[in-house]
Amino acid sequence: MSLNRLGFLSGNILVFAVTDMLGNFARSLVFPYASLYILALGGNAAIIGLVNLLGMLAGFFVLPIAGYITDHSNRIRLLVLSGFLSSLFLILIMIAPTWYAVAAASLLFGLIVVQFPAYASLIADSLSPADRGRGIGFMNTISNSLAIVAPYIAGVIIEKYTANLGMRILYGVMLITYLAGTFIQHRFLRENSTAPREPLKLKALTRVFVQAYTSIPALLKQMSPSLRALACVILLSFLANGVASAFWVVYAIEQIGLSATQWGLIMLVERVVLLFSFIAAGLLVDRWGRKMVLLAALLISAFTLPLFIILKSFLAILLIRSVTAVAFGLAIPASTALMADLVPRNLRGKMMAAIGQGGILIGPAGGGTGGPALGYLFIPPVMIASLAGGYLYTLNPAYPWLFSLVTTVLSIFLTVFYISDAQSAEV
Repeated sequence: MSLNRLGFLSGNILVFAVTDMLGNFARSLVFPYASLYILALGGNAAIIGLVNLLGMLAGFFVLPIAGYITDHSNRIRLLVLSGFLSSLFLILIMIAPTWYAVAAASLLFGLIVVQFPAYASLIADSLSPADRGRGIGFMNTISNSLAIVAPYIAGVIIEKYTANLGMRILYGVMLITYLAGTFIQHRFLRENSTAPREPLKLKALTRVFVQAYTSIPALLKQMSPSLRALACVILLSFLANGVASAFWVVYAIEQIGLSATQWGLIMLVERVVLLFSFIAAGLLVDRWGRKMVLLAALLISAFTLPLFIILKSFLAILLIRSVTAVAFGLAIPASTALMADLVPRNLRGKMMAAIGQGGILIGPAGGGTGGPALGYLFIPPVMIASLAGGYLYTLNPAYPWLFSLVTTVLSIFLTVFYISDAQSAEV
């Protein structure tokens, strides 16, 4: 591929690729093992679900006004402020004496969801419709490259220093990388919207919060049938993620008998597969269409996810996670590009705050249920799913993955019969 055809990989997209690379490396060190940290601090499966719930609670109040803030303020300043707040909250988690402190810090972490609509809309504004599939695919390739080795490194550290001390070390590394990414964004990002920016007023923010929830019916009416179906598929993926994500590592260690290092090695191989999947997916999304690639990802996951609770050997789990990574790699560019195509440009801030930026999570083993794909409309049901995940795992460790299978089957039905590629993509 010529350099001219990679012209979209510059400016803000290149900056996001680099800073996301740092952030994904840090998150890949910490998130796959975060549940072990809660257990080491005296928690249990139900507490893990509770902590994940608290991580979304603040977003319930912040996300509805995040779209308004995105459309009325400098988006880059918003991202930088969120970066510094994230670093502060990481310090609280790093020095936490008990799981209570982690829970409190997780609640505060929910405040940074204010950045997600700004992040998503900046990316959408920085790519032309013809380049969105390739642009998002190549950006994800770069941003996930360094994260390949992170889970294995983390597994080795945890085995050497225990989950308690080892996780504190990993959170310290995360703090450093978050600060570095924030400074890079502050220095190199450029605002590319010509929309007028107005001063923020507390009275207006309060009004927007009330209007956000009272105007939900009107917002749904503004969505095309394909966009509504896509939103439902995204919601289902987050429900599955809320129930199962935090327990992948717990199940692997407690039920299958893998060590932290073995799980880290599986994550390393998975990341390599995911990296190449992003490269292929970016091209396939633009050539075959968003819907077909998304459907392929869902069909793959319908076969691989249940196998995790059936097969017990290291090699079997390695294969299952690798194939699941292919599905994940296909789904992200397809769903994100489809969202950008279907959401009207003048409503991106408001709409993406409500339903997210379009990323579908297929079998992520990193824990947590937030991220830019989670809109405020989805927070209440996903909070319930996160809390239920702990109780389901306690009742029967296999139940979270059976629940994921049901949501995947429903997503396949919605994709086949209700989602269509945009006839005229939004710019």
